[in-house]
Amino acid sequence: MRHLFIFIVITFLATGCKPDLELAPDGWMASSTFYKNASDAESAVTGAYAMLYDVYRNEHILTPNVIAADDGIPFLTGAADRVALWKYEMVPSNIYTGQIWSTAYRGIQFSNVVIARIPGIDMDETLKKQYVGEARFLRALHYFNLVRFYGGVPIVTAEITTLVGVEAPKAPIADVYDLIEADLKEAEAVLPKSYTGGNVGRATQGAAKGLLAKVYLTRAGNTSGSPYWAQAAAKAKEVIDLSVYDLWDNYADVFALANRGGKESLFEVLFVTDIQGNSFTTGYAPRGAPIVPNNGFGIFRVSKSLFDEYAANDKRKAVTFLTSYVNPANQQTVQLSVDNPDPALAVSFWKLADPTVKVGLNGGTSWPYMRYSELLLIYAEALDESKGAPDTEAYAAINKVRKRAGLGDLSGLSKAAFKDAILEERRLELCFEGHRWFDLVRTGRLLDAVKAENSFSRNAPIKSHQMLFPIPQREVDANHALIQNDGY
Repeated sequence: MRHLFIFIVITFLATGCKPDLELAPDGWMASSTFYKNASDAESAVTGAYAMLYDVYRNEHILTPNVIAADDGIPFLTGAADRVALWKYEMVPSNIYTGQIWSTAYRGIQFSNVVIARIPGIDMDETLKKQYVGEARFLRALHYFNLVRFYGGVPIVTAEITTLVGVEAPKAPIADVYDLIEADLKEAEAVLPKSYTGGNVGRATQGAAKGLLAKVYLTRAGNTSGSPYWAQAAAKAKEVIDLSVYDLWDNYADVFALANRGGKESLFEVLFVTDIQGNSFTTGYAPRGAPIVPNNGFGIFRVSKSLFDEYAANDKRKAVTFLTSYVNPANQQTVQLSVDNPDPALAVSFWKLADPTVKVGLNGGTSWPYMRYSELLLIYAEALDESKGAPDTEAYAAINKVRKRAGLGDLSGLSKAAFKDAILEERRLELCFEGHRWFDLVRTGRLLDAVKAENSFSRNAPIKSHQMLFPIPQREVDANHALIQNDGY
């Protein structure tokens, strides 16, 4: 089955929780006799990809980027730790912040195994370099998530084979970013432009370049005149010049099952419907809605501020949200609302739903880690910042995204107004794809955005130190070299 390579080992990967960065090897990956030939190498790389299943199938990255920002609201009758994130009552024992940490470090361990073991295997040298490049890309991805959520974190680049003596302090933020940049530069030099057949979905040269452009954008932060702006623009232009990517004509086509690994995808996390799927369908349908397997869970709802930000003629709105459905039991239409407190009547995020799913929490729609539309918006923002004003290329990039949405071209904006337009476009184009909280933090707008989103009596007492999450308490307790983030 197409794309199944990512998941063929997931059923026998051990994922038991351990302290000390979750870096202890498990099961077959620990065997010193395993890595002997090209087939073993491929299985090891497949295992590194499979770790993305844990990171992206549920809420680990999505929840904070939706409810800890201003795009979504958890139902107050739902998980207490989810509500605590929304209200900024963050504590080091919060389950969601703990999951982000543990799954990232498990993924890093698997990548480190590949990087350490495969060079010693007697096999095709080009393929060997590709496999190591893929592992470096994945390691960079995990560290990029970690550094944005927690700031400085322990850097572990060697395979961990024992828990004895595993105590690592936080590295400076700049050092973490330097590792990410080095990994991505090595990856882009050895990864192919594209794949065919069952290999579609693996990391490509464009994925490495695109992620590096985003890393530079993030490192620039809110600093006018930062050299990272020009670097972000240059790296994004390299992706454009590959002539591999383009936008689908219709926004809905981006998320269609038939288009997985298609022309708009720089990198995505692939799932298999009813076999190894995700929770994006049943999990986010209105609570109790009989239109999905197991009925809807209604994990969280759409904020009014996000819903109302879409223009009436924005074609993305109808694709992104479920605003009504027909009850199959009585054929009555159920109208949904952003204001009604009833979780059964709440407008839901819907663009990642899989209409073919028959088994609850096993949808097959991909997690769109990075799309070409985001790359265009990165390019436009970086050009605006590096040149002091939007130029022709910057306008062309954002207007290409807007044109598909059915919106008119932008023109004649100041640098600041263009920046505002970019951030609004990112919110509308990329909502529910794990970007909003990161965007608000890197631009210095998180506190104002959270304070402005007071639907359902949020009134979050957010403080500046909460632009980083607390390190999980179990990690601080187990690793005596690890110091908790300020304020927690």
